[in-house]
Amino acid sequence: MKQFDHIGIWTDQPQPGESWVPESKVWVTNPRVHPARIEYLRAAEPPDVNPTDIGLWKLWHLPHVAYRVDDLDAMIEGEEVILGPFEPADFGRVAFVHKDGAVVEYLEYTTLEVWFGQETPWQEAGPV
Repeated sequence: MKQFDHIGIWTDQPQPGESWVPESKVWVTNPRVHPARIEYLRAAEPPDVNPTDIGLWKLWHLPHVAYRVDDLDAMIEGEEVILGPFEPADFGRVAFVHKDGAVVEYLEYTTLEVWFGQETPWQEAGPV
């Protein structure tokens, strides 16, 4: 199964309710509390990525689309993985891939009730 989760957008401005992700050294907001399912990301220090490393460069400069998946390992098999898999917090594992010219994040949740320790019961994005 693959279902839309959020869109990640870079910012250089601190955002309310940011959480720290040690693995990638970025702050992120909770997309579940944004009405359009937007996650803002802010790097502590954006890495100097050579533009010839296209997927990784796009990860640090362009938006990404994220999907919830049942089996992260199966979803990334044979894909161009550019970051991960890793556990950003208490809710599961993620990996970023370069697919169809875009950055895609896959999230395998172990719980849909928390986001970086904050109780955030899951709600579908839009009408079901």
